[in-house]
Amino acid sequence: MPTLSFRKPRADPSVEPRTGIIDIGSNSIRLVIYQGPERLPAILFNEKVMAGLGRGLSETGAIAPEGLLKASQALARFAAVAREMEVTRLRTVATAAVREASNGHLLLETARSLGLDVELLSGEQEAMAAGQGVLSAIPDANGIVGDLGGGSLELVRVSGGEVRDRVSFPFGVLRVGPIRIKGGQGALERQIAKALKSAGWARRGERLPLYLVGGTWRALARLDMHLNNYPLPIIHQYSMAPAAVARMSRTISHVTKGRLRAIPGLSSGRAATLGDGAALLSALFKYLGSETTIVSAFGLREGLLYSTLAPVVRAQDPLIVATRDEGRRHGRFAEHGDLLDRWIAPLFADDSPGMARLRHAACQLADVGWRANPEFRAERGVEIALHGNWVAIDAPGRALMAQALFTSLGGGTETPAPIGDLAPLADLKRATAWGLAMRLGQRLSGGLAGPLQRSRLFAGPSTLALHLEPGDASLYGEAVERRHKALAAAFGREAFSVSSS
Repeated sequence: MPTLSFRKPRADPSVEPRTGIIDIGSNSIRLVIYQGPERLPAILFNEKVMAGLGRGLSETGAIAPEGLLKASQALARFAAVAREMEVTRLRTVATAAVREASNGHLLLETARSLGLDVELLSGEQEAMAAGQGVLSAIPDANGIVGDLGGGSLELVRVSGGEVRDRVSFPFGVLRVGPIRIKGGQGALERQIAKALKSAGWARRGERLPLYLVGGTWRALARLDMHLNNYPLPIIHQYSMAPAAVARMSRTISHVTKGRLRAIPGLSSGRAATLGDGAALLSALFKYLGSETTIVSAFGLREGLLYSTLAPVVRAQDPLIVATRDEGRRHGRFAEHGDLLDRWIAPLFADDSPGMARLRHAACQLADVGWRANPEFRAERGVEIALHGNWVAIDAPGRALMAQALFTSLGGGTETPAPIGDLAPLADLKRATAWGLAMRLGQRLSGGLAGPLQRSRLFAGPSTLALHLEPGDASLYGEAVERRHKALAAAFGREAFSVSSS
């Protein structure tokens, strides 16, 4: 992997290494800098410039002078930012526009003068990276990945944690507009149908979801959320059906660009491409055969990171990795979340694997509210669960984590908005019980390992017992007893404390 040389050594060698990726796309150029666990590092910095390198490329065969200027200025800034942030490893990649433009070499020369070694990705490499990016964020993904850039559209079949077939088409969002202007939606659909059939991809998406990657399609999801008053403004794993996309196509054609730009979270640079993105998506629904979409926050850049990982690291659950790292950084004691989950697990032996996984993730975050004002610890837990930068989790899963944290951090057994709108009542009731158990474990142990390791919970026919070692009997104080009784009541049992002799 190419590296960026620094003019000065790292100020603090103990700081975790930082990895950066500069992605020179056909529509935007972006720098993202990551730091943290290898499987799912956190984003430290994220900035894009809408250079529009692919605009007009199909007509002229070259990048416009203003695009080259914007791109050169962006690369100069990004190289400087990477040096200032002491990035350990920087990878710079370019995609369709630079690959196909007659003057793309000029931008490559500019990059080299800045110390950036640019990898020119082929369409197949783009497709592979996009597929791996989705698998990084949705490990059980089974369907077709559609990565829409400015200059090209990549389709990738993913299943069983692997990238299968992949193909690249010249249907980037900046190329769709001219097709529609010349021949309307019918012309676009005819070209899509012909290309898919020729490549052997017609109807390949039947009974499978289409995983959406790319800024234009994420912007479409933002618009759909706005139109539906969706209560959770999180793009990742948001779903849209063909009818919703058709409705948006009609809406976009009657709404001014100014009104579109006013929608919260909708990039002004993406507003101009929404209509073309929706038209392309409608055509794919028709000829690929997919009946729903799932938006992925991860794509090419994350796929490039994922591709370098050892198999044992790839196999790690990204949700557990991320919540464990968050708990370690903001909680009081390392590894407390894993211990807490093992301690309460006997009460929830009938949880499905999926529910047990969410319970485990919630336990990793059980201590994140302790630095907050005591009056707002429960709200802090809800905010982290609902709005945290998690992947491999959908909106109902976030809601269950939020309910567990709300209850464990002192919010009680009620369900605050918008949690109740996101998950079934029965599942929320279960998450409330997780929270009561977590709350008991936190109070008994004070967040320390020893008391949890030396005690255990078990439910009998009529009692919910807490077993303590003789030397720990004094830990069972008034506050612990109250929380024990609250947990037992949730199970319809009596609290019972046992101390062995």
